[in-house]
Amino acid sequence: MTYVERGEVARPWRVETRPWDDPAGRDLRARQRAELDARYGTDEHEPGTPPSESDIAVFVVALDVATARPLGCGALRQLSRDSAEIKRMYVLPDARGTGVATGLLRALESAAMDRGWTTLRLETGTAQPDAQRFYQREGYHPIEAFGSYVGSDLSLCYERRLR
Repeated sequence: MTYVERGEVARPWRVETRPWDDPAGRDLRARQRAELDARYGTDEHEPGTPPSESDIAVFVVALDVATARPLGCGALRQLSRDSAEIKRMYVLPDARGTGVATGLLRALESAAMDRGWTTLRLETGTAQPDAQRFYQREGYHPIEAFGSYVGSDLSLCYERRLR
C-alpha cells in the first residue's frame, strides 16, 4: 500500500492489475480521451492503432483505499522480445501531484521487468508539457519517433532502460 499526501491528510491508495475492459479503466480512458480532445482541439491526436484488449499485456488502475474511487490508470503493449510501450497513463486532475502517477509508472516498470522487458518507450504529445516534465523527471529521455509516431508533428517519444 502506498500513501498519497493531499494537503495535510495522508490518503492511502493502491495499484491493482485489472482487465482492459474493467469498467473503472474504461471510464478513466474516456476521461483521458476527453481531456486530450480538449487540449488539442480535435479527436485526431493519436497516430497509429489505439490500444485494445488484444494487444495490451498489462493494465493497472490506482484506487483510493477508503472509497475504492479510481484515481488513474496505465498499460503496457509489448513492442519486441525485450521492450514495451506505455499506453493510457492517466491520473484524474484532482489526484495529480499526489504520487499516484509515479505509483502507476513504478507498477508498470515492475510488470515489465517481471516479463523480461528491459526497455520501456512511450509517446506523449506536444500539448502535454506536464507529461513531458513527469517522464523526464522519472528518468525517461527523449528519443526519435518510433513506429506509427514517425512523421507525427504532435508526437514526442521517450525511452528508459530498466536494467
